[in-house]
Amino acid sequence: MTAIDPEQPGGPEVLQPVSRAVPQPAAGEVLIRVAAAGVNRPDVLQRRGLYPPPPGAPSILGLEVAGKIVALGEGVSADMINQPVCALIAGGGYAEYAVAPVGQCLPVPPALSMIEAAALPETLFTVWTNLFERAYAVEGDTVLVHGGTSGIGTMAITLGKLFGLTMIVTCGSDEKCAQAKGLGADHAINYKTADFVDAVKEITGGKGCQAVIDMVGGDYVPRNLKCLAEDGRHVSIATQGGVSAEINIGLVMVKRLTLTGSTLRARPVAFKTLVADEIARSVWPLAGEGRLKPVIDMTFPLAEAAKAHARMEAGDHMGKIVLVIGD
Repeated sequence: MTAIDPEQPGGPEVLQPVSRAVPQPAAGEVLIRVAAAGVNRPDVLQRRGLYPPPPGAPSILGLEVAGKIVALGEGVSADMINQPVCALIAGGGYAEYAVAPVGQCLPVPPALSMIEAAALPETLFTVWTNLFERAYAVEGDTVLVHGGTSGIGTMAITLGKLFGLTMIVTCGSDEKCAQAKGLGADHAINYKTADFVDAVKEITGGKGCQAVIDMVGGDYVPRNLKCLAEDGRHVSIATQGGVSAEINIGLVMVKRLTLTGSTLRARPVAFKTLVADEIARSVWPLAGEGRLKPVIDMTFPLAEAAKAHARMEAGDHMGKIVLVIGD
């Protein structure tokens, strides 16, 4: 099969098509003939040599795919053969075939194209676990999300509005702010021209927000804490601005704040299967109704994966970038 499996870290140019053996599904796994694969920030970090795949995961890039199941591992129901699915995987998505644990697969409803389905798992699993499980967001809460036009940001806006949250996002330009508000964000702050701490204070009448989903880290963390209301929750999901932060512990104590965070890729299959079950019950019916759709920025053929990564690194995209691989 054709795959993107760079031998050395580097820039986008290392993403060249190569020939690799078709993987075989182990017990509890399925083989998917990939129609499309989502492109995510961790893929970029892996390409640079900064985010190695977890033990046992393929070196081929790609954390989410959509396609048809064409082979079954031991213990998988025969009913799954030929089923259209999308799946969260630990690697191997940038290829014509990929293996996925059956518990991490979701059926693709008629309301979704394969391109749309491929753009959902990574951001959906991430936002669901961090916004609703770790940040305990409930209807009526106000949430601040940085990177409002990223894949994570657009998914957070979409899910937040479906579940009755007031969504405040930050973006790097007035144009991106307008795009985020067009998607459903209640408020969008241009962090280059306004102090988001002051803006959140004004928006919330001085009370602050109930949760912050932070992809920046670094010096954003103490500023985020100032945005939180009493009993607020701060969830770190990436550290694009640095892994160290100096915070005011007194503020944490007085406001009774909770600081938490998570990563997803290295979590065990059992955990991801539980998340998939929760999504299937609570969120996936909305996808069947056509109410849950990802925002697609651009698509590229597999052979142009380098252009897809260059697009992501330029920072001009809104929503998801997807590789189109098969039928």
